[in-house]
Amino acid sequence: MLGIHGDNAPMNTEHPAFVWTIAGSDSGGGAGIQADLATIQDLGCHGCCVITTVTAQSSVAVTLVEPVSAAMLMAQLTTLLSDLPPKAIKIGLLADQTQVALLADWIASFKIHYPSVPVIVDPVMVASCGDALAVDNCQDIKSAAKSALDFKPFKGLIELITPNVLELGRLTHSDVSTKAQFAAAALALSQSLDCSVLAKGGDVSFGCTDILDDTHAQTHANALDTAYKSNGWDLELAEDYLVCRQVRASSELHQNGRFWLASQRVNARHNHGSGCTLSSAIAAVLAQGFVLQDAVVVAKAYVSQGLSAAIGLGQGPGPLARTGWPNNLFCYAKINLCDGNFISHQLSQRLDVRSDLVATDQVRIASTPPQNILSQGFKVLDADLGVYPVVGDLTMLESLLAAGVKTVQLRIKTDISQLTTAAPAESDLGKPVLSRCESGKSKSGEPELIGSELGAQIQTAIALGKHFNAQLFINDHWQLAIKHHAFGVHLGQEDLAVADLAAIQAAGLALGISSHSYFELLLAHQCSPSYIALGHIFPTTTKQMPSAPQGLAKLKHYVALLQDHYPLVAIGGIDLDSLAKVKATGVGNIAVVRAITKAKDPLAAFAELSQAWEQCSLSEELAVKHELDAKHE
Repeated sequence: MLGIHGDNAPMNTEHPAFVWTIAGSDSGGGAGIQADLATIQDLGCHGCCVITTVTAQSSVAVTLVEPVSAAMLMAQLTTLLSDLPPKAIKIGLLADQTQVALLADWIASFKIHYPSVPVIVDPVMVASCGDALAVDNCQDIKSAAKSALDFKPFKGLIELITPNVLELGRLTHSDVSTKAQFAAAALALSQSLDCSVLAKGGDVSFGCTDILDDTHAQTHANALDTAYKSNGWDLELAEDYLVCRQVRASSELHQNGRFWLASQRVNARHNHGSGCTLSSAIAAVLAQGFVLQDAVVVAKAYVSQGLSAAIGLGQGPGPLARTGWPNNLFCYAKINLCDGNFISHQLSQRLDVRSDLVATDQVRIASTPPQNILSQGFKVLDADLGVYPVVGDLTMLESLLAAGVKTVQLRIKTDISQLTTAAPAESDLGKPVLSRCESGKSKSGEPELIGSELGAQIQTAIALGKHFNAQLFINDHWQLAIKHHAFGVHLGQEDLAVADLAAIQAAGLALGISSHSYFELLLAHQCSPSYIALGHIFPTTTKQMPSAPQGLAKLKHYVALLQDHYPLVAIGGIDLDSLAKVKATGVGNIAVVRAITKAKDPLAAFAELSQAWEQCSLSEELAVKHELDAKHE
């Protein structure tokens, strides 16, 4: 029996998160409440529903739309909340402005007691077949299509709204025919509703989804391709625009960022309920503790899979297939950072300061965007790195190398008073240099960075690594790593945004990248690094992080997605007691900081951790062998 995540694991017996869908009923079962509940369950949550509207609907037509009474709408909300409080709410079809007002008032009261529960709005106005759904207190469905509901009562109450091209134009009363207009409208909507916006460009053909079924398909496609490109669109891609607005628990880099999410376009006729599926998938992923950017990229991959596997059921377009949690890396969107957002603007201001770390004979290298690195990626490593120590001083580094450690990372604080004594904090790994400099300030408030001291320490460390034939990674200081011919460099997301990856690659260095979410690991993947670090897995005691601990369940998801592509390293709070649980997720390697640097005998601690990790590996291999033997008996 297939598990909830689409694999052959047993069904999940843990208490699932409750996800509400407040939407209309589709009597054909392809969209609305029916599609939402199927999606929510498929992604591992328990779905509850509040029906706003009953539709007489099939795969080819909507013949009648009838709202429920205000009393019934409120009774459903009140009754559910008393017993099954949600972890996330998706709002779909609202029949009229009265329902918008009632629901906005209810959410305002709800948020007083449940301020962290995300609310996602899919502003459904027209069915896939082209018939209007929001009746606006009239029974003339066709004339209702000319009007649009006003969602301003939701301002400040929701986390995300997900309009398609037509809906975005109606909500902003603007022309969105070009890519630039589309992006501008999404930003305007984000500002007017005080929420994040996912503007969906998958239907940029304005309803012409079945373009390749035309008898003159190629001619038609070529004409459309020319028309789209003149407006900035690419016919081969389904491009969505994500405008983030104060996203909770997200990296400072991304919480107000703007991104294009580009996937290969799936020219599927059977796309009924794709918008409902996307928004309910976002809610289901959010309910399981992922940040908003993660929920969007996972849900988009889920829809891509569902479109690819969809089959027809009636005479019209069929519903999306329910394919389980998306673990195929090729279904995920490419993330393109937009000019002018926090990442490109703020971090570029730091580049000149950061270059000063190289000091006397500096290596000044201009920042190069990740998409400009060479196509073959970075140096390929053996997937088995094992236990990977991260240390902060040369004495401990040399002792570990002399004891036979073959992969190690040097992370040196840039405050001169701590250069030779301080061990790195696990919560600091991958943090930018400037954010870690709390002392050693000049009169101007800028950190005093003694580059010659730093350079000498890193040069010595690199020489030690070569002497002991080890894979030594230098954290952050990529200019010095290039200058002194290090084996590799490890970058956090902040450093990744400004480092010259082409220069690092041209110098022949390996590259490791930190990630703290699906979104960040996809950004790391786009750089084709040598390995990806996944963390922080458990709580750390050294510093408060913007993101919550990832935990074992998330780690298992990340491993399922990436294990066939990169060596993966779990990091953050891992010690001897947690080794077996971490190993059970399938991750191949662990990075450890405090478990070694804070130990009375660091060498003995490393040996004990390595032995325990190998025993976990052996136990895992024996378990697989027993399982295979049992199948053949």
